[in-house]
Amino acid sequence: MSTNESLANLLKEERRFAPPAELAAAANITAAAYEQAGADRLAFWAAQARRLTWETEPTETLDWSNPPFAKWFTDGKLNVAYNCVDRHVEAGHGDRVAIHFEGEPGDTRTITYAELQREVSKAANALIELGVRTGDRVAIYLPMIPEAIVSMLACARIGAPHSVVFGGFSADALATRIEDADARIVITSDGGFRRDKPSALKPAVDEALTRPGTEKVRNVLVVRRTGQETSWDDERDVWWHELVDRQPDTHTPEAFDAEHPLYILYTSGTTGKPKGILHTTGGYLTQTSYTHHAVFDLKPETDVYWCTADIGWVTGHSYIVYGPLSNGATEVLYEGTPDTPHQGRWWEIVQKYRVTILYTAPTAIRTCMKWGDAIPAKFDLSSLRILGSVGEPINPEAWIWYRKNIGADTTPVVDTWWQTETGAIMITPLPGVTETKPGSAQTPLPGICATVVNDEGTEVPNGSGGYLVLTEPWPSMLRTIWGDDQRYLDTYWSRFEGRYFAGDGAKKDEDGDIWLLGRVDDVMLVSGHNISTTEVESALVSHPKVAEAAVVGATDATTGQAICAFIILRGCASEEETSGADAPGGLVEELRGHVAKELGPIAKPKRILPVAELPKTRSGKIMRRLLRDVAENRALGDVTTLTDSSVMELIQSKLPTATSED
Repeated sequence: MSTNESLANLLKEERRFAPPAELAAAANITAAAYEQAGADRLAFWAAQARRLTWETEPTETLDWSNPPFAKWFTDGKLNVAYNCVDRHVEAGHGDRVAIHFEGEPGDTRTITYAELQREVSKAANALIELGVRTGDRVAIYLPMIPEAIVSMLACARIGAPHSVVFGGFSADALATRIEDADARIVITSDGGFRRDKPSALKPAVDEALTRPGTEKVRNVLVVRRTGQETSWDDERDVWWHELVDRQPDTHTPEAFDAEHPLYILYTSGTTGKPKGILHTTGGYLTQTSYTHHAVFDLKPETDVYWCTADIGWVTGHSYIVYGPLSNGATEVLYEGTPDTPHQGRWWEIVQKYRVTILYTAPTAIRTCMKWGDAIPAKFDLSSLRILGSVGEPINPEAWIWYRKNIGADTTPVVDTWWQTETGAIMITPLPGVTETKPGSAQTPLPGICATVVNDEGTEVPNGSGGYLVLTEPWPSMLRTIWGDDQRYLDTYWSRFEGRYFAGDGAKKDEDGDIWLLGRVDDVMLVSGHNISTTEVESALVSHPKVAEAAVVGATDATTGQAICAFIILRGCASEEETSGADAPGGLVEELRGHVAKELGPIAKPKRILPVAELPKTRSGKIMRRLLRDVAENRALGDVTTLTDSSVMELIQSKLPTATSED
């Protein structure tokens, strides 16, 4: 029987996988946790808060007097960096490795908790010397190097909320985030290594700081990573090694209120303007710490944990920095891509560091599937005991391949659903408890209340689909959108009264387990990254040759969704000028490059199709639903509301010429 036939049979049988007996017997969390949380949800979360070290223990668990503006553990005080570093040193674990760093060129660093404490203290002292005070915002624009973690913890240590910006974002995207957060300091590097060559970062910062609204940035603190030449402003720019390395290596952390802002992280919004998601201190750390302990069954004395996410996304915040380090984990930090210098690089790293817990994205799993089973088979992956999935719904085929080829067909796969806004994992199997189903996130965690509702907000029966909503507040929830409470209300709490909804469709199977179906709004999920259709449309229209644009996300076997753009050219006078990939002067590639410059490479459309007209209703609204049908080669839905239904025939006739790929 072929591999494909075996896989098809597994899926047809709806095979389920029970937890390994040995893991279940020693699991951190048992089925009793669901009963405890069900009996008294707030008492359950109060107990999880006691896993942390507080300078002032909270006496109040939840203040929900002004919903949906939650306050958790509001009378408690603590310091996040102390909980992630100092307390482990004080407990006698200073010699435990905190970070195994693997640079893409092959350079390595091993950082113990005692060393991390010294580095964070020096960085905190350096920020203070630069004039950073409690409440000041610090923008961080760094590659996947230890200084990124050190910078975040240094900010947390002195109560300066950080705003980490993904290193793949453009200067304009960086400037927008600096301006909105009103950041006073930017931490960056000369560059990082990616795909076997240095990739510059400092020039994007220099360009960003020429944009209106960034004038308040006083200093740029620059890590020397690649050694490449970079422009320099002697009045503004400071080398990390010259400022940080000369600082005292001790610093006394200050305790902050549980609701003190910890960080702002920007995510795409349907209006085009990124939303600054605000997370605070006590509730966020409680849930990230607990979920990392529970979902990955972490044994800090023996486990080596590796999350492959980038530090610029919420997964990097919650499950590279705050969750693992608060639990005293030993983790791997890798700078580069999974195929540099060869397609087995990830598995080589697992083998080298004897990684026991691996947390990655379905996009990466599907990419490894395409490269073939023989590549991971070359490496010893026997150390792995937990596999995790994050960022988007995982299809059953990828789930089974992951378990079979990476987990030796015995390792539990925990498929986790959560968002930038939720702050921490919300729905997932527990490795020592749940009988897992390929492709399903399955069950809300203890203390989390989630369900699926229809258009009227009524919970759907088992076997039906609708919208995923959260029905009760949770500790790590966003507190608001930075500077815009009304947008927070309108975006997340207006669709279903008293319930949180952030745009994901879902279904419940006959057992009541939850399956995520992806986005239902105008935010695309591309390789686990939220990208607004409006942002991409705005970037396209900013090009002098584009008059109008409509962007949709189409199902893609590798990235989950692919960005497909339909554009009307300015002064389009001939059929030749609307001939898709054959547009004059390589226009499609020019436009793809333009979007990459405006928003970053992750937002570059996979397809761009010049058309003579876009499908619009009589009121002038673009019917993106029909464009999505075209992009996914489906039969068209109802076109009766269009001003001119023949437009769709013209668009469909041009689709074969639309593809342009990296």
